[in-house]
Amino acid sequence: MRRFAIPVAACLLATALSVPALAQDKPVELRFGHWVPPTHPMHVAAESWAESIRKASNGTINIRIFPAQQLGKAFDHYNMARDGIADIAHVNPGYEPGRFPIIGASELPFLFANSKQGSAALDAWYRKYADREMKDVKYCLTFAHDPATFHTVNKKVVVPGDVKGMKIRPANATIARFVSLLGGTNVQASAPEARDVLEKGVAEGITFPWGSVVLFGIDKVTKYHLDSQFYVTEQTWVMNKAKYESLSPSQRKVMDEHCTPEWAETIATPWATMESAGRDKIKAQPGKEVYPITAEQLAEWRKAAGPLKAEWEANVRKAGHDPDAIFRDLQDELKKRDALY
Repeated sequence: MRRFAIPVAACLLATALSVPALAQDKPVELRFGHWVPPTHPMHVAAESWAESIRKASNGTINIRIFPAQQLGKAFDHYNMARDGIADIAHVNPGYEPGRFPIIGASELPFLFANSKQGSAALDAWYRKYADREMKDVKYCLTFAHDPATFHTVNKKVVVPGDVKGMKIRPANATIARFVSLLGGTNVQASAPEARDVLEKGVAEGITFPWGSVVLFGIDKVTKYHLDSQFYVTEQTWVMNKAKYESLSPSQRKVMDEHCTPEWAETIATPWATMESAGRDKIKAQPGKEVYPITAEQLAEWRKAAGPLKAEWEANVRKAGHDPDAIFRDLQDELKKRDALY
């Protein structure tokens, strides 16, 4: 019997070595904080993403999702990931004017034709630049909501001059600047707080995507809806850097494989579908005015938005980067994926 001892031991050793590294990884739970309600399609997409990660890691990475600002205010989510309050956070970079100048290019009006292929293009573009302005977190991915527009309470906005004197809740820093250029006043409020400021008369209008107008109840307090594609708002998922680095190599590989342009498009798609459907829902409601603009009026809007790009270029140049190359790179990615406006 002794002559079989060595082969059996060798066989057992070989079997042990052949077990995937993931099976030996220490289980970890990651806290994922975001600020939309659990009924939002982004939340559902996040759940699918988390489940895919769980399966790919052989159950060693479990992600617990905290929706609806449970871990902190929408404006704070980048800092929450940086400081470890959340291990993963959903960030709207446009909520913090001046902090992330490069990604602000995605907020410029009349750039994105859609947010499905557009999100894949956005992520493929920005992941080349993320380390320049998000170096204190681990960048995962970026996507965008469907192109959005103006929704107002008592006054139609048809041409840029109509914004003068109005109080508008803007979507992001770039649109806030646009409102200011047009002579309006900005009312800062996160998406979950938007209906309240409109209902109380603190704001007279909002820039928002169509489906979210319905989801957040904003259709209950607005009457006029400008039927034109103006802008998108970028949404970024980031990780706490120390938490990412504490994962095993195989677990980090799983996370990296779920932080890609393909996943950005997958996550954006159900949200885009919801937003697009919102337009018809609003049109079907009694007392609503959903109105188009003419080609001449669109040209007027484009001209009015011109200074925004010049200001973006100045901000990026001030931060030490080449805005011409960066913007050309974004346009090329959008065009390559058939998502350029």
